[in-house]
Amino acid sequence: MGKTLYFDCFSGASGDMVIGALLDLGMPLEGLKAALGSLAIEYGGVSAARVLRAGVSATKFHVHADAQPDDHAHSHDHSHSHDHSHPHEPAARAHSHGPVHSDADERNPSATPAVRTHVHAHSHEHHSLKEIAEYIGRSALSAEGKARAVHLFERLAEAEAAIHATPVEQVHLHEVGALDSIIDIVGAVHGLEQLGASTILSSALNVGSGVVQCAHGTFPVPAPATVRLLQGVPIYSGTVAAELVTPTGALIVTGYASAFGPLPEMRVSGIGYGAGTRDFKGVPNVLRLLVGEGAPGAGTERIVSLECEIDDMNPQLFGPLMDRLSETGALDVFFAAVQMKKNRPGTLVTVLAPPEKREALAAVLFTHTTTIGVRYQEMLRDRLDREIRPVQTPLGLIRFKVASRDGRVMNAAAEFEDCARIAAASGMAIKDVQAIAIKAWLDSAPPLRA
Repeated sequence: MGKTLYFDCFSGASGDMVIGALLDLGMPLEGLKAALGSLAIEYGGVSAARVLRAGVSATKFHVHADAQPDDHAHSHDHSHSHDHSHPHEPAARAHSHGPVHSDADERNPSATPAVRTHVHAHSHEHHSLKEIAEYIGRSALSAEGKARAVHLFERLAEAEAAIHATPVEQVHLHEVGALDSIIDIVGAVHGLEQLGASTILSSALNVGSGVVQCAHGTFPVPAPATVRLLQGVPIYSGTVAAELVTPTGALIVTGYASAFGPLPEMRVSGIGYGAGTRDFKGVPNVLRLLVGEGAPGAGTERIVSLECEIDDMNPQLFGPLMDRLSETGALDVFFAAVQMKKNRPGTLVTVLAPPEKREALAAVLFTHTTTIGVRYQEMLRDRLDREIRPVQTPLGLIRFKVASRDGRVMNAAAEFEDCARIAAASGMAIKDVQAIAIKAWLDSAPPLRA
């Protein structure tokens, strides 16, 4: 049975919280410093401190403008906040996890501004995506770690490009190029690589509530870059009026978690708490990481199957229906041709979903089809662990869907969208791109079912 890691994002996630939780689990700070030092860039110094967040002991990770004489863990907290300039903010602006505050706010944690403003305690030089890839290429990360880190930065750039309708190569890489983000992302890749979990899962993410003040105006939480990175992931708004998930936090969690949902069956062997900057009254501002062994049958989960037959609907509506069901939380949707009463040809609609999504999906079927009844039944399904692994190929980075059980790889397939994009850009046939991708996977990974 392989090691399982679970991101418990009940109070959101940020890059420094991920590293804090990894340090709390036992990742050596000196090892982290060595990994960051291998980037060969000037970033000042890092440290870790034990803090309390609503009475919960956690580790706070700090980045300092200047290296400290004694860079070991401190027994007191700091008001300095790093991390998370949004891709849509100016280069000199950043924000912390929770409302940015003054020294007076730090002394009075209950004083929470209604609207977040973005400040930075110290300015950093910004770096291009190409420069970052070069830094990572000479780092001490493994080949897989380097490829994953570069892919994470590319996702940040793509998110900003999509927001501003700008080609990726013309994006102003404020979030991507900020030193704090480089430290958080490379540090998280290093820590997760050292942890060696074969299965990484996550809860739904509490994004907070309220509004955030950005360079381009006031936006509701989650901010544009963050929600872009959280597409397809379950999120919800909690009681804290603050932005709880930052772009870097969203990037790391979604980049590693292969599935999202309630805590799986597992034997917990380690618990790590990473602290956010603010101390919210009554709500621990922490990210919790749970590590353990997947219990027997951990690949088994309960799902619900919903069905209905339709023989009187415009067939053009089935495509949008599938999209709507997927957006509402369906795990799978498929249509099958059936012969109905009075010899009418019809369509059997089948939806597979988590049990808690049943009512919402039934509502979609009643609203967007002509059916007057929906059947459902709960069942168990056994599935392989799934994760996305970036693989460097002669044509560029291509993501692979990797399926495994107990750490044993059973199947690997190149993401079709990546192959189609590269084929369109190069003029090659998609099948040729797929063949090159599969060869790169076989050259870089152990044999399947080995």
